[in-house]
Amino acid sequence: MVPAVASDSLKPSDFSQESWSKTLDFFDYARVYASEHGKTPPSSDWHAYMYLAYINATGLQLLYGGLSNITLGKASLTIPIQTVMEHYKTKDKGKDVIVASSFIMLLAFNETTNTIYPNSPDVKDNLYASFSLGRDLSQYFQDSTPPALNSKATVIPLTSSVDKLKWHWGMKHTNLTAIWWKIFVDPSDSRYEAVPVAITVYDELTFTYDLTLNPTEQKATLAANYVIGKMTNLWLIRWFFLIPSVLHYNSTGCYRPNRTKYSDETIYQFLENQKIKMSIVLFQSSILLDHKASSFANGKNVNDTDLPVDNSVISTQAEDGERIFDTSFNTKKTYNLYDLTERAYSTHETVTRTSKIAGFARNPIFAVHTSLMRLIPLAVAHMHPPLYAKARDRLLNMTHADYLYIVSYPTYGGYKIVHDPTFTAYYASQQVAAGEQKLPFGGLIGVAIIAVAVIAIAGVIITVRKKSTKAVAKTP
Repeated sequence: MVPAVASDSLKPSDFSQESWSKTLDFFDYARVYASEHGKTPPSSDWHAYMYLAYINATGLQLLYGGLSNITLGKASLTIPIQTVMEHYKTKDKGKDVIVASSFIMLLAFNETTNTIYPNSPDVKDNLYASFSLGRDLSQYFQDSTPPALNSKATVIPLTSSVDKLKWHWGMKHTNLTAIWWKIFVDPSDSRYEAVPVAITVYDELTFTYDLTLNPTEQKATLAANYVIGKMTNLWLIRWFFLIPSVLHYNSTGCYRPNRTKYSDETIYQFLENQKIKMSIVLFQSSILLDHKASSFANGKNVNDTDLPVDNSVISTQAEDGERIFDTSFNTKKTYNLYDLTERAYSTHETVTRTSKIAGFARNPIFAVHTSLMRLIPLAVAHMHPPLYAKARDRLLNMTHADYLYIVSYPTYGGYKIVHDPTFTAYYASQQVAAGEQKLPFGGLIGVAIIAVAVIAIAGVIITVRKKSTKAVAKTP
C-alpha cells in the first residue's frame, strides 16, 4: 500500500532485501485509508514521521523503529519511542523466535525516607515522567512567553562494514523540550497528576545502535548507546489555589516570568539541592512458536518482579533450557557524567533493577506509547502467520513484557550522561548471498501503519487537545 504523498513508501518485497532505511509519514497512510473507506481524512498539515531501519543478514532479521515527531498544524510534539525487533531461529534447536527491546521514557526521581531501593526509583519515591505531549502551555505563562516545543529529530543513517557484519544507525533529538508529570506506579494506584510540575530543555537525547553479527559463533550483539544531554533550562510550576506560579532556572540563576532575577541558584544547583536523580525505563519481550520463555538473573525469575540486577545478565530461555537472548548490564556497568563544559567527565556506577509491570503498563500516561507499540508487531504477519498470532497482542504490550527494567544514574545534577547496555541474540546463522535471502519480515506492515495512524495518533490528538487540569483517575 503506497500513500499518495509520503517521505517514503513501503512494500512487502522490501523485506526480502538485505537492508534499507526509510522515513514514513503515518498520516499519509491514514489519508489513503480514509479516502478508500469513505471516512474524513486527517488534515493535510498533520504529519507523524517514523524512521525505520531493516537488516536481513546471516539468518537474523532486525527491524528498528524510532518516532521522530508529530505535527498537527502549528502544534508539534516529540515522543522518543525506540523499538528494536529481531527475528531468528535459535542456535541449537531452531526455534522460531522474535524478541523486542523498547525504550519507554526518562524518569527523574528523588528519594523519600521510605525508599525501598536506594538510588533506584520505586513506589515510595517521588517520580517524574518525561513526556513531550504537545500540551498548550499558555495557561502557565500568562505574563510571559511559554517555552517553545521546537525539538528536532535527526536520523543517524544506517551504515555497514564491507563484510556486512557490523551495522550502525540511530536518532538524535536536539533542543528536546520535555514536560514532567508526577506519576504513581503502585499497581493498586497507578495514575499521574494531569498538571505538569516542570518543563525542561535538554540540548540532546541521542540513541545509537551498533549490531555485530558473528555467524561463526552464531551470536548477534546489539549495543544500545544512550546519551542524555545537559539540561539548559527548567521552568518549575507551582500551584497556589489553582493559580500557577512559574520560576525559570538556567545556568546563570533563577528568574520570574517577567525576567527579573529571583535568586542566584542555577539549574544545576537546584537539581543537586533537590537531590534529583535520573533513570531510563525499558522493557523486553520475546515470542516463541509452540514454546514458552522465561527470563532469569542470578537464578531468579525476573518477570514482574522487583529485583536488583546490577552487574548481572538477564538470560531468556525456552522451557527446555535453550538460551535465546541475553540482556547484559555487566559489560558496561558504569556511566560517564560530563561537567558543564562537556569536555571532562567522571565515571559512576549505574543501579539497575527489574520492576513490577502493572504500575507502569496500566498508567494512563502511557496510553500513547501502548497504542502505538502494540500494533507494530503486525509486521510479523506475512513473515510467519502462526508466530504473528502470538505476537499480535503481546510482543510490544508492556502488560505482557518478559520484564521491565530501570537503569538509574544516581549522581546527576543535570549534566550530560552517556551509557550503553548490551543485548545478545543466539541464532542459527545462514551463509546465504544477499540476493538469495527469502525471509520477508512483514507483508502487512502497511496495515500496521494504517492502524497506528488511525488508533494511536488519534490518542495523541486527544492528548494534545485535552486541557483539563483535574487529576487523572487511577485505572482499574
